[in-house]
Amino acid sequence: MNHQHTLNQKIVSPSQLKDLAASWKAEGKRIVFTNGCFDLLHAGHVAYLSEAAGLGDKLIVGLNSDQSVSCIKGPKRPVNNETTRATLLASMFFIDAVVLFGDDTPLELIKTVLPDVLVKGGDYTVDTIVGAQETIANGGSVEVLSFLPGYSSTSIIEKIRSSS
Repeated sequence: MNHQHTLNQKIVSPSQLKDLAASWKAEGKRIVFTNGCFDLLHAGHVAYLSEAAGLGDKLIVGLNSDQSVSCIKGPKRPVNNETTRATLLASMFFIDAVVLFGDDTPLELIKTVLPDVLVKGGDYTVDTIVGAQETIANGGSVEVLSFLPGYSSTSIIEKIRSSS
């Protein structure tokens, strides 16, 4: 089995995602969507993504492009480029598709997919989650998951910098 081929199939363009989501919906699959930078993949990310995957049949991860991460996190980020981050996410068996986006938010992707479940983590509330209104208006739900305490890419980077 060619594992690289499988990983590459999971990393899709927005137009491929539209077709993929439509085919999953036609099969009656429950689609879950989440998004983030996922710069330094850590145990907190894995726990969060695994929990998100458990809320449906297919998990789509919207991944901020390098330019988008820099705008959000600052000019020294991301640590890992978008190709590396997408490949790491695609390697997780419970993630079904990874799609890059360069906009400030994943709203256009969410409107394209109209997931059954929209998931965010941390200190978000439903009224602050981009795409929540669209998801709910389409009959979907919005879930806020807890983060695994003690894990964040920023704290890992700070720990590395302070030890060098």
